[in-house]
Amino acid sequence: MPIAIAPAEPFGSPTSDLIALATIERRVLWLATSMIHHANRVRASVSGLKVGGHQASSASIATIMTALWFEQLRAEDRVSVKPHASPVLHAINYLLGEIGEEHMTTLRRFGGVQGYPSRSKDPDTVDYSTGSVGIGATAPIWGAISRRYASSVSGTPSYGRQYSLVGDAELDEGAIWEALLDPHVPDLGELVWIIDLNRQSLDRVVPNIAAGKIERMFGAAGWQVITVPFGGQLEELFRRPGGEALRARILDMPNAEFQRLLRCPADELRQRLPGADTAAAGIRSLLDAIGDDELVSTIRNLGGHDLAVLRAAFAQIDDTRPTVIIAYTIKGHGLPTAGHPQNHSSLLTFEQYDQLADELGMDPAAPWARFDPDSAEGHLCAEAAERLRRDPVVDVTPPTVPADFGRTPSGTGTTQAALGRVLLDLTRSAPEVARRVVTASPDVSSSTNLAGWLNKAGVWSTSDRQNWFADDPETIMHWRERPSGQHIELGIAEVNLVSLVSELGTTWSRWGQPLFPIGVLYDPFVERALEPWSYGMYTGGQSILIGTPSGVSLAAEGGAHQSIKTPSIGLEQPECISFEPAFMQEVEWMLLAAMSQMARPGGRSAYLRLSTKRVDQALAAIPVDPAARERRRRQVVAGGYRLRSAEQPVATIAAMGAMIPDAVDAATRLAVLGVDADIVCVTSPGLLFEAVQARGGQGEGSDWILDQVLPSDRARPMVTVLDGHPHALAFLGGVHGVPARHLGVSRFGQSGDLADVYRYHGIDADSIVRAVLDVTA
Repeated sequence: MPIAIAPAEPFGSPTSDLIALATIERRVLWLATSMIHHANRVRASVSGLKVGGHQASSASIATIMTALWFEQLRAEDRVSVKPHASPVLHAINYLLGEIGEEHMTTLRRFGGVQGYPSRSKDPDTVDYSTGSVGIGATAPIWGAISRRYASSVSGTPSYGRQYSLVGDAELDEGAIWEALLDPHVPDLGELVWIIDLNRQSLDRVVPNIAAGKIERMFGAAGWQVITVPFGGQLEELFRRPGGEALRARILDMPNAEFQRLLRCPADELRQRLPGADTAAAGIRSLLDAIGDDELVSTIRNLGGHDLAVLRAAFAQIDDTRPTVIIAYTIKGHGLPTAGHPQNHSSLLTFEQYDQLADELGMDPAAPWARFDPDSAEGHLCAEAAERLRRDPVVDVTPPTVPADFGRTPSGTGTTQAALGRVLLDLTRSAPEVARRVVTASPDVSSSTNLAGWLNKAGVWSTSDRQNWFADDPETIMHWRERPSGQHIELGIAEVNLVSLVSELGTTWSRWGQPLFPIGVLYDPFVERALEPWSYGMYTGGQSILIGTPSGVSLAAEGGAHQSIKTPSIGLEQPECISFEPAFMQEVEWMLLAAMSQMARPGGRSAYLRLSTKRVDQALAAIPVDPAARERRRRQVVAGGYRLRSAEQPVATIAAMGAMIPDAVDAATRLAVLGVDADIVCVTSPGLLFEAVQARGGQGEGSDWILDQVLPSDRARPMVTVLDGHPHALAFLGGVHGVPARHLGVSRFGQSGDLADVYRYHGIDADSIVRAVLDVTA
């Protein structure tokens, strides 16, 4: 059952600390509003475009954030702030001395404070980047798991709560409920969510947001639910005769009706508020007993704007399980636009801004005043700043990742199978590196060849759990769950997976514990997970995502499980290197290279696209000579290499991943026809494109790999082929401006034998031969 919070002390007798806190709350509201006002009304705009900044959304949560920062938070706590409350966060950090007055005029300016909290771009403390709906809200869940996991590696206990400040409209995002239902979450007592229940979204009053439904949903997920509906002034009115009827009337009325009451003067309130049922007479008598000003202020006295009530709510938090505090608020509270259904993007006029300044006792010509250090408010700010001061994160250099284990796979195998082999080899060849590897998957560990690694490393959980199948002789994959396990299994939710690995990829900068997180999922579902994974990179998370199996090479599965666009995703994703190996040895080199650039400033994430197509490993022709082998390795991790060089080439076949055997077959058949072709194995379109850009002076880095892969003296008409959209390799013909044909998959897939499927998409050896003959005719 949810806990209803009554006022902590009788209304009308606030203590001195609450008086000072209320003064700070008003200053926070003023500063946040002024930052947005300055950005839109004062600062010159060259383009003439609206800057924005969400004054009403900021006002809605200013009381909650003031109570949290100036009374509740400790240095070890972390907070995810709802996106549209960024100005409130900056206003608070300004009062705490984290940023100077020069920053207050830079909201949404190039190089200034961000419109949405950004851990990587803001000058002040931001614990979690937010802005993409649902992702910032759930980030502390994955942050809590990541902190616990980092503690298991370091041996240092983890402390501190993980807060999420969430707007009620954000609860429409399905990713939130996917995260809440993950089986790890009920064990995370450090989680505290605060729902800013103002009943509004961007366009309207939301008709069906009901606190009772939210309470039940969180309660069913195992959370402690604390509801903070009303402030002390309104609660005091409820205790008078007719008060219980008034409480029921307010709780039962539609959201839009209550919102309309917030815009009514006293005489309209007296007409509308009693309603028309049998209780109306008692409510009307109650309202007749209070004055107009008191009536107007009382109807707006909701729990999310009452510091004493919020204090009482925080005191009820049970740290043995997650907690949600549902705080009723008014969007635009304290502003002339309060409660208006279209106030989301509205901005105060100069007249309204001056009116607000007069109400708050501020000077609109000098809006950035801090408190006198000797005042009660100044002391409270100083105490909060000292309490929240954090020790700098001590950089821990990650262990050196080997570049090559020195073993060469033989026989026939798949790049997907190579993944598990590399992880097991890592435990033998570099155990100090392997200890910092953490894998995660959305219930596809066995089908993505992680069984051997999982048996070796164990499954992570918050506590030891008995494996009831440990003595079953037919059990191949042993599910040993313990806090020292290195694999985290999630439910079937790819968004959760990438959100988790992204947070695991920040532990080096958050807690000084470098990790190598690797997420494994079916490649077709990378697109489903891309947006939160991209946002994780934006916030500083460095992780590896393995998409497997990929492409139409997964022939029998049909179009629903065949990925087409993912090679282009790897090419275009910022702060990420993408690889697609053709051979098992390349998986090792790529994975080790990706790990070697993680868990450090300037590091990058990586995406590997693997296949279940069985390939003869002898085709790789890995050099035996150590120097030649190292040359091949460097080329593989730089973007590509020449697999075969013809004596008198008339064409170049540039193939990637699973298509290499078909390219070799085509080249062999072409040679019989007297058409010799070089074969280039592309391992990373993204890295090759970066080299092209660098050569043209449009990017940083080196272009040496182009001379190795596509030397100018061997520039010939080109055919590119991959198990994905042909766009991903289409730029290669432009390196030397040669005629080109581009083969790939641009239609939804079909089920069938591999030969039938390849023929259907025009990427089989026959199609490659025809394309080469056409481009060289």
